[in-house]
Amino acid sequence: MEDNQVSTAGPEMPKAKQSSGPFAPVTGSVRLFRRWWRVAVRAGIDQQAVIDKVREDSGFTPHFAFMTSMSAGIAILGLLLSSPAVVIGAMLLSPLMGPIMGAGFALAVGDSVWLKESGKAILLGTIISILFAGLVVTMSPLQMVTAEIAARTRPNLFDLAVALFSAMAGAYAMIRGRMGTIVGVAIATALMPPLAVVGFGLATFNWSVFGGSLLLFFTNLMTIALTATGMAWLYGFRSHLSERQSQVQVAIMAVVFIALAIPLGLSLRQIAWEANVSRSANGYIKDQFGDSASVSKIEIDFDADPIVVNATVFTPKILAGANEQSSRVISRTLGREIAVKITQFKVDSGADAQSAELAAARAQALAQEAEIQIARLRENLALIAGVSVDDVTLDTSRRRAMVVANALPGASLASYYALEQRVAAGAKGWKIKLQPPAIALPDLIITDGAVAEASRDNLEVIIWAFERMNLPLGMNGSAENMAVARDVLQAKNVTVAEESEAAVPNDGVRLRWLAPLDTTSVQQ
Repeated sequence: MEDNQVSTAGPEMPKAKQSSGPFAPVTGSVRLFRRWWRVAVRAGIDQQAVIDKVREDSGFTPHFAFMTSMSAGIAILGLLLSSPAVVIGAMLLSPLMGPIMGAGFALAVGDSVWLKESGKAILLGTIISILFAGLVVTMSPLQMVTAEIAARTRPNLFDLAVALFSAMAGAYAMIRGRMGTIVGVAIATALMPPLAVVGFGLATFNWSVFGGSLLLFFTNLMTIALTATGMAWLYGFRSHLSERQSQVQVAIMAVVFIALAIPLGLSLRQIAWEANVSRSANGYIKDQFGDSASVSKIEIDFDADPIVVNATVFTPKILAGANEQSSRVISRTLGREIAVKITQFKVDSGADAQSAELAAARAQALAQEAEIQIARLRENLALIAGVSVDDVTLDTSRRRAMVVANALPGASLASYYALEQRVAAGAKGWKIKLQPPAIALPDLIITDGAVAEASRDNLEVIIWAFERMNLPLGMNGSAENMAVARDVLQAKNVTVAEESEAAVPNDGVRLRWLAPLDTTSVQQ
């Protein structure tokens, strides 16, 4: 916007009138600042070079699609593993910042074609990220809501402020040619992790996670784009729109920011209130039991009515009526009904209380690790057996896992035996039983009145299959060879119910199942 030039010819714009009044110093300072900004700051910017650079990174290309997919995959794995370092790596790889900044600059200069190109890249990149992350979650044995995932499901006003400041820094870096700053901006705004969490929510049908993370991504997206527009205007990037249309743009931007700020502000208020509840409950329960006791953990169910506070306390002295007293005091303090349930464990001293707390924390960590191991074991058994995870039977008390396998194309009994051994090797302390389908048994070669060395593996598979199937066996071969095989098998508690002489290649003995498969016959 050019400053109005003061004319000396004409009484309609007298200089004395414009400079008089209580606000004259302020008006003059503003005029001087605008002139300095236009001459000293904006004049040194090559706007066309900036536009060309931003436009170059804002379109949809095969490279963009590939990097978006890889970033989404890395992000969801980092979130499932609760690894902040992996999540940061995904942020750095994500190319989504390019088209979002492009949309902001396109809006500033009024280039509708560029805006459509950037919008297309944003839309397709969003869909690719969500679907790829959801695919990874579907194939993963880990599908629990981790702390990293939960942290991206409740956006608040602080998230909008982070996106605002980061977008200002990013737009400034692009305009002034300091592209190295974009790395920090990518980490601060974290566009990809919320999208990965959206994919997680979609894959697990967890709509609370889905909605919360989608709101966080939309907040970051709109804040970055609109802030980039504002920064471009500030640095004099010209728009082809009329003054009226520019005013409408500004009004729309203001409405969007207000529309985002209201729910995010309410969310921040709710988070602050919940933190106050947690702090008040923890503080009062500690004061109630004294310094000799130790509060191990406090869990609060804010969805219950009334709100329920569950606490575990290690104390040298059991306090009667602790639940009722805590409920009354905390409810009066917070002005809302709170139900408190305290589980008290008696210990001899304060030192014992701290030791008991550490033991409880270790036990909780071990329990979480055991849950992960059980989930992996169930997934692995379902995978090798070709069945659903619901068809896998787990006895956690006796640490036994059992599954009845479907017939897999090209798989022999030796294949099922090897698969069971592989799963068992990765599940230390568990007894794994995989019941194979009733497919052909391997032959035994008899040499010099004994099972040949080359058939030792076949013998091991036959013994294993008999133990898993518990079905009667029949045997064909010469009388002499069958006698040798019978003695070897009986020594391993394998009973042959029927024998018939028949020619078998390589002087071998051929075994067969005599009864159809009973899918309920897995030995307990």
